[in-house]
Amino acid sequence: MTSTLPAKVTASTSQHGTIGGVPGAPSRTRAQALLARVTGGYDTGGTEVQAPFTGNPIATLPQATDAEARAAYSGARQAQRSWSAVPVAERQRILLRLQDLVLDRQDEVLDLIQAETGKSRMDAFDEVAAAALCASYYGKHSAKLLGAKRRAGALPVLTRASEVRHPKGVAGIISPWNYPLALTALDVLPALAAGNAVVQKPDNQTCLSALWLHELACEAGLPEDAWTIVLGRGSVIGDAIVEESDYVGFTGSTPTGKRLAGQIAERLTSFSLELGGKNPMIVLDDAKVDAAAKGAVTACFSSAGQLCVSVERIYVHESVKEEFTRAFVAQTERLRLGAELDFSADIGSLTSADQLDTITRHVEDARGKGATVLTGGRARPELGPLFYEPTVLTDVTPEMTVYAEETFGPVVSIYGYTDLDEAVDNANATAYGLNASVWSRNGARGRAVAARIRAGTVNVNEGFAASFGSIDAPMGGVGDSGVGRRNGADGILRYTESQTIAAQRGLRLRPFRGMPPKLWTRLMSRGVKAMRHLPR
Repeated sequence: MTSTLPAKVTASTSQHGTIGGVPGAPSRTRAQALLARVTGGYDTGGTEVQAPFTGNPIATLPQATDAEARAAYSGARQAQRSWSAVPVAERQRILLRLQDLVLDRQDEVLDLIQAETGKSRMDAFDEVAAAALCASYYGKHSAKLLGAKRRAGALPVLTRASEVRHPKGVAGIISPWNYPLALTALDVLPALAAGNAVVQKPDNQTCLSALWLHELACEAGLPEDAWTIVLGRGSVIGDAIVEESDYVGFTGSTPTGKRLAGQIAERLTSFSLELGGKNPMIVLDDAKVDAAAKGAVTACFSSAGQLCVSVERIYVHESVKEEFTRAFVAQTERLRLGAELDFSADIGSLTSADQLDTITRHVEDARGKGATVLTGGRARPELGPLFYEPTVLTDVTPEMTVYAEETFGPVVSIYGYTDLDEAVDNANATAYGLNASVWSRNGARGRAVAARIRAGTVNVNEGFAASFGSIDAPMGGVGDSGVGRRNGADGILRYTESQTIAAQRGLRLRPFRGMPPKLWTRLMSRGVKAMRHLPR
């Protein structure tokens, strides 16, 4: 990790010195200081990224070569040996100090997140909250989660068994562009708490948010080389991360995740993948319609729909469908789109031209095949190059692309149903299984329906925030939505190897000298039967 700015790294500014021409955005000096944290000072093949709000350049980023990425692992392995020797209690104190820094200096990173992603400030704050909650949780619970656990031995009293945990070594984390601070924290911090070193490849578009968190972690006491950030294209340094890591964590698209899983399997390395989703929401006949409509607005349009757990399909009981649809459309049309670095806008911009192209293609395909656009359905270039209106569709049929493919944007389709079994079957009629939402006045009924949905997380009377904010509970997907879990005990134990230590005393687990094996096996069989009656 270098402390000097690579020679060819530049940050483009407006005449006021802001990043990407976004009024009020961080200054060029701040961007350069963060970019200076890139490993080794490489400046190979610089790539330019643009501010979604304006289309103006944010920065020209240095890009690592394959050899430079592999060299980062050499330094990380050396750092990991020292870091793993730091007592868990001290690692916890560092995370708690980091939580305070994140909350105290949140205005800095709110500006960065908005400048890099184009999302609204409230949506950016969701990332601050997630990072702070993650640091707090593992800052308080890591020692307990990682501590040695007594296990039942082969023979009561005579066999003492325990399970201990060791760090994997160096974890390779590949982070996406849509939640650059939150997903950095949720994956990197538990890996560090478990005693691993981390080599992280954030997406080029949103690397400054990750670099900002790294800077604060070092201020909190983390040894700088325990967490190394490399910038580069996946096509260039992806193989290095897969081949050099002792554990790989990836968040991104399902096709890319499947390719990575195949590569990782060749090395028999453990991994976790959080991938795509086509997340459903079911509104029961007894739901509070206004509350469900308000919840749906947040569930569908937070971060302009560029959220892995956002809702793209709504199934509403026919008895309340008209009322729900009317309320949902009215509230959607009240949303304010804007590019300000304050809390005045409800929805910001999309992040990339690729996302705008995908959303436009999905909506136009549906419109051309007979879907009804109740509201939205068009880009808003007068606001910025990547703005698209929140869009509500009905009359969507299976031959339309938007019916089954993930859109990953501010587009949702409404379907009616009369039979609850039909609604559950439709919600489950997808290869994905990441998140879902159920709305009912009766909490017990809502939870019962939730348990029938094939998804890693299901929220009752919420869209996604209840499960997303419950850091003590695991989060992840099934099917094409991924493998493994982040958060909670699973979120830190995935970065460890379990080891059983069993000590035997007194009676050996073989016949005594001179005892016939047949007699021994008969006595042991009786003993095993008797053991089931012992108190647990």
